Amino acid sequence: MARKRAEPSILLGPILYFRGEQRDRWWLSALFVLDGDVEPDDLKVDGVTLPVPPRHLVTRRHGRSRRHVWRFDFAVPRGLHDTDVTYGFPDGPRWTIVVPGRHSFPRMAVLYGSGTSTAPSPDPSSTLWPALLARHAIERLHLLVQTGGQADGDAALADSPRLARALADAVGGASPQTPALAGELMNAAFDHLLRVWRGSAVAQALASIPSVMIWDGTELGRGLADAWDCREEAPADRRLRPLVDAIRQQAHLFQTGSVPESPPDALWGADCGSQTQGIRLGEAGLLLLDLWSDRSGGRMLSNRSWELLPDWLDRFAGCRHLILVSTAPLLPGAAPLIRLHGLLPSRLRGHLGSRVRSGWTATDRTGERERMLRSLADFSRRTGCRITILSSTPDCESGRTVLRGGGLEMWQLYVPRFGQSPTRPSRWAGLIGRRVGRPGTALSGYRLETPAFDDGQRLLRGPGWLACTLDGKGQLHANWCRPDDTAHHSQAI
Repeated sequence: MARKRAEPSILLGPILYFRGEQRDRWWLSALFVLDGDVEPDDLKVDGVTLPVPPRHLVTRRHGRSRRHVWRFDFAVPRGLHDTDVTYGFPDGPRWTIVVPGRHSFPRMAVLYGSGTSTAPSPDPSSTLWPALLARHAIERLHLLVQTGGQADGDAALADSPRLARALADAVGGASPQTPALAGELMNAAFDHLLRVWRGSAVAQALASIPSVMIWDGTELGRGLADAWDCREEAPADRRLRPLVDAIRQQAHLFQTGSVPESPPDALWGADCGSQTQGIRLGEAGLLLLDLWSDRSGGRMLSNRSWELLPDWLDRFAGCRHLILVSTAPLLPGAAPLIRLHGLLPSRLRGHLGSRVRSGWTATDRTGERERMLRSLADFSRRTGCRITILSSTPDCESGRTVLRGGGLEMWQLYVPRFGQSPTRPSRWAGLIGRRVGRPGTALSGYRLETPAFDDGQRLLRGPGWLACTLDGKGQLHANWCRPDDTAHHSQAI
């Protein structure tokens, strides 16, 4: 009698990644973390004639056992209209996704901080996932655009005070960093992501809606992120880079579903060590900038990234609309917070912290920010492609800012934090709201405004996400979805 084949145990997955569209096909990848050395069965996908074989990415040791990361790559044919497609193992679990038809327009949910929260909770990232799944059941989302904060570096160290102290000493220069410390940091990040993404609602969403993700400093933890953000001298770079690279490697694996030696086609920044990604969606484009791999006190992007930027933009020359994901606000709509920083009480200054002083709006990055804005403005005028920027704010608000001038209109939409955010005292909320409402400038010859919504609000508080869709004219329709808010806040661009 034939011996029954041992079945691997699924520790995580599937995590579904969107790779782009090619003619009438929707390209996807599914990633699994399995316990044990048994190779998984081929994947069966509706509409795909041949079984999809697994591809082994990496192996990570956990005690005496070994965890293997596998990926399946497949392309699903697109019909005229949206189609439900089921995929899974022949004698095992199966999952269903919505593949857009050739005449459908992409429907996206844009998230920030899906793996983090500033409110204490045993599983903070799960708070809005059921609400998102309920909306998905009605709106049938095609894509999750995750703009940062998919993992929490501080939370990853919470279970290991010894590792947290060792990391703090290495970051501060009190003790040398070692390969062993970088390895422990990588393992802690790996274990943390497994815990967060294995939650039932999280797992269901990541298996049924393909994601495009970009990492940010949240995954480094506050201490390492602050040190990396303001580093200047070479010794600091040598001390910090191995630690940052350990986290980057985890982000590369789980947030691009790949390894550096074999990046997907959408990873445009691979040639310069960046995780910048670009994807075409019909007449729309999606560009996610990696603002952390080569960040320093005076720079957001490396020289090589700046050299490649014109080519990256030109790949969207035939698009009607380009959606640019910048994990830090590019238009300084939060500049009033920066001006107020020294006037606020110490408890509020401590809460805002380095988030207000970093990013594109930092004083020593003014020239680089203006260079980026001029590059985008020149591309938009030359090609007629609208540009909308998606980012998070330094203090968890959401809303919108618009730059106008020289026949150009460029909107920046602030994505709500997906986890819980703190409640600011109302008197300071009113003061900051009034300062944000004053017109300003981000570039000579342009006017910067933060318009109010129909109900008079300029900054929206509370967790949520941004729902976006494009129409046949290339217009972007955005809705701020906050389950605790009954008001309707939207913007058409």
